[in-house]
Amino acid sequence: MRVKNLVILLSAVVLLASCKGKGLFGKKKNEKSDVTGWNYNDKNMGGYQIAKAKDQGSGPGLVFVQGGTFTMGQTEEDVMADWNNIPRRVSVPSFYIDRTEVANVHYREYLFWLQKVFDPTDPMNVPIIEGALPDTLVWRSELSYNEPLVEFYFRHPGFNYYPVVGVTWRQANDFALWRSDRVNEGILLQKGYINKQGLQGQQGSNNFTTKSYLLDLYQTAPGKGATSKKNPLKTPQGQPRTRVSMEDGLLLPDYRLPFEAEWEYAAYGLIDQNPRPSRKEGKRGEELQSNKQIYPWSQNVNGLRDTRHGTWQGQFLANFKRGSGDNAGVAGGLNDRAFYTAEVKSFYPNGFGIYNMAGNVSEWVQDVFRPLSTLDFDDNPAPMRGNVYMKLYKDPTTGEAQINDTTGRVKMVQVTDAESKNRRNYQRGNVINYLDGDTASQASYGYGITTLISDKSRVYKGGSWNDRAYWLSPGTRRFLEEDQALSTLGFRCAMDRMGSPEGNGRKVGQQFPTKRQRR
Repeated sequence: MRVKNLVILLSAVVLLASCKGKGLFGKKKNEKSDVTGWNYNDKNMGGYQIAKAKDQGSGPGLVFVQGGTFTMGQTEEDVMADWNNIPRRVSVPSFYIDRTEVANVHYREYLFWLQKVFDPTDPMNVPIIEGALPDTLVWRSELSYNEPLVEFYFRHPGFNYYPVVGVTWRQANDFALWRSDRVNEGILLQKGYINKQGLQGQQGSNNFTTKSYLLDLYQTAPGKGATSKKNPLKTPQGQPRTRVSMEDGLLLPDYRLPFEAEWEYAAYGLIDQNPRPSRKEGKRGEELQSNKQIYPWSQNVNGLRDTRHGTWQGQFLANFKRGSGDNAGVAGGLNDRAFYTAEVKSFYPNGFGIYNMAGNVSEWVQDVFRPLSTLDFDDNPAPMRGNVYMKLYKDPTTGEAQINDTTGRVKMVQVTDAESKNRRNYQRGNVINYLDGDTASQASYGYGITTLISDKSRVYKGGSWNDRAYWLSPGTRRFLEEDQALSTLGFRCAMDRMGSPEGNGRKVGQQFPTKRQRR
């Protein structure tokens, strides 16, 4: 009898465990709204659908950078006498950044897609394809023989994983947009929300972009996952929903160029300075920042990362030019093993696990250049200069959004000053010139006459294979027009972080247990 009762008791425990989170008769218990008391995801109570709270996934090639405060700008003597990187303390929200620089093979993948979707024999498509080609002539020099690099650097498989160069800021920005669309399209394909056969039908302006898909301007057949009864996405009536929305948490934010503050913060890899975490708090440091760190790999101002005997102290940790006429050292003992660029995973990564944040190639960032940017920046999260506020273009007759007839991208237009004048947080749509020398912020530049700075001047960071050690410090900065390119200049991408700033699986804010109230 006792054995029989024990079996019954164990069966009841198993049944209760299997019904955890369910109501009577095994039905799933719906989550309720804290403001109305109505059920979510219940077709019998309005049908309002919400996705289960989830952490943002990391996109291909990215590493997570936990944000924080740091002193942006100069860390040693201003030997160039530019005085354009005055130190200032700022805060940078958490974000993602590429582990490596974008390589030749990655950029050729972009060109392959363009030539597949936009027929190169159609004269209308020639500007699209030719406009994306890197300028291989950046390798030419009047007094040196670099023709092999002009011919082979971008195309030869021996240089597959070397950083792409000869790319303008505009081209890098377009690459980031293309990458965003391909990653999100890949997610929908893998989850079965779009049909793989739709890939073959993309031609010209009829191609997938994330924004056109979300606005229902790009039509494609649903995949098996969308029509399946197991599809977790439901309509208000409880039927499988074939189209994904941003609220579902499947699609990623756009790839983009990193902001200057983000790039500089990520380059220092300050997480490498953290003390051992306490048992209770985990990895947390109050007001922790490096004291005038100069290089990405250093733990002290002398630039030495590892001081243990017999390890790799004294070895080159970046690809740069040691001195006049010395780009690589002596045969049999090359110091950085690179006469020009090196593979994107060369040298030791910094504290965040990011490669070549000093040397190899300098890198484009998002910001428009101004000498005194650090004085103008907001010190609240995400300081950046270069905002041009955009909005959807809507057809005057139908009031609907439209796609561009040539590229297939959703048409966007600038927010006008008239639309902005009654706002409190901004009064102009284009604020590149904000706080730029006069009360109306309408300063202009005589580019090529009185200055080399214009509204098209963009910042680049990091030092290159042909730079001296001074430029390897993350605090240094230079600029170039956004439609120009160099043999020493490449790029990497970044992405916004949604959710907890401490990373996936972490809490947000300081949380304390609630006290029971007397009724």
